[in-house]
Amino acid sequence: MKRYCLALDLKDDPQYIAEYEYWHKAENGWPEVRKSILNAGIAEMEIYRTGNRLMMIMETTDLYNEQDKKASDAANPKVQEWEQLMSKFQQPLPWAKEGEKWVMMKQIFQL
Repeated sequence: MKRYCLALDLKDDPQYIAEYEYWHKAENGWPEVRKSILNAGIAEMEIYRTGNRLMMIMETTDLYNEQDKKASDAANPKVQEWEQLMSKFQQPLPWAKEGEKWVMMKQIFQL
């Protein structure tokens, strides 16, 4: 298993933040998106929020390949629909590269 930690900001609007959280409740998530995550070799995924900053933690199996996941997502209309919906709420971090949403975080401490 490998762990990835990523960050992204939401638009700093209480209504958008509430709606983003609504879509991420287990009962409101889209099964096709969940299936695409699991099929990519992502065994665990958690998203945390403070203010409008999000942090995602992913635990992946040896099957996970970031480039394969991007290609699979690009070819999946339901995932693209989800990404379009989520982009309404999200804003890139100031240091994100062009077109980058979730930015990989650098581990600086481990106990």
